[in-house]
Amino acid sequence: MTHTIGVIRGDGTGPEVVAEGLRVLEAVRDGFEVELVGFDLGAERYLRTGEPLPDEELERLGTMDAILLGAVGDPRVKPGVLERDLLLRIRFELDQYVNLRPVIRYPGVQTLIPSHNEDDVDFVVVRENSEGLYSGAGGFHRKGTPYEVAVQESINTRLGVERIVRFAFDVASNRRKKLTLVHKTNVLTFAGDLYQRVVNEVAVGFPDVETDYVHVDAACIYFLDQPSRFDVIVTDNMFGDIITDLGAMIQGGMGVAAGANINPEGVSMFEPIGGTAPDHTGKGTINPLAAIAAVQMLLVTLGEERAADRVHAGIGHATQRMKSMRAGEMGFTTAEVGDLVIEGATA
Repeated sequence: MTHTIGVIRGDGTGPEVVAEGLRVLEAVRDGFEVELVGFDLGAERYLRTGEPLPDEELERLGTMDAILLGAVGDPRVKPGVLERDLLLRIRFELDQYVNLRPVIRYPGVQTLIPSHNEDDVDFVVVRENSEGLYSGAGGFHRKGTPYEVAVQESINTRLGVERIVRFAFDVASNRRKKLTLVHKTNVLTFAGDLYQRVVNEVAVGFPDVETDYVHVDAACIYFLDQPSRFDVIVTDNMFGDIITDLGAMIQGGMGVAAGANINPEGVSMFEPIGGTAPDHTGKGTINPLAAIAAVQMLLVTLGEERAADRVHAGIGHATQRMKSMRAGEMGFTTAEVGDLVIEGATA
């Protein structure tokens, strides 16, 4: 079998971490072929052409089996341009309605919470990825005057909520069989009520999955104090965006945190959740583990479980040999971290 993978290397350190991810992919590839298709998308293309994402490139992305993204962004580009007109457009138009974020503490990783161990930090956040406050609904009235009004609306549809909740239940049924809704139902009484009603209704079809509810502010406390209470979290777009960054910190930082934008019936995109880190560009000091973990998630989605397991083992092998998650400060270059992963994955 041949898998066609679209590659957006991106800006800053994006190309460096993608290169390591692709090296690991080649090392674990066994019984299948890979065709890599490069896409010139990101800040450099936008600055050169004024186009964040041409229609023909979006159409071509839609023909891939999967997409691997490095990172995009540049101080020379106005904030919001690439986020909305490139990344969010890909997510929305390819209907990647699931944002999947495993929060895993790999062996040997040092975190800000020394009392946590590997068993404490092992859960998944299933974030709705196409609605909510990110839908772009709203606007200004009397902008630039003392009477200015800014309205940003959270759009939540029954279809959107039900499909993300069902996806989360499916994930929970294959893990430790516990699903937690994280929201703010005491204040967001309309959207929160919709989410809670849908969870209650879908739960009937999953009698083996335990359900509970936690306010989003309490969830942040539990991430630090009792992360082991979570198995699978389902939440809306904005809350998911916030708590997954906190999740990254309790697993060891942005350097090990990967995520997926999934369309279960279409094309999915995989990425490290950190930014472009322009101060590290070209120095060989950026940690590539998040991009390598994104490759692991990509392989799972493509059905290449054996190769995915080898990548996971390789990451654990590497982290046990690293005293810090900041590659350039511990004597390892970006490429040397990749070498450690390959060593563990092919042992």
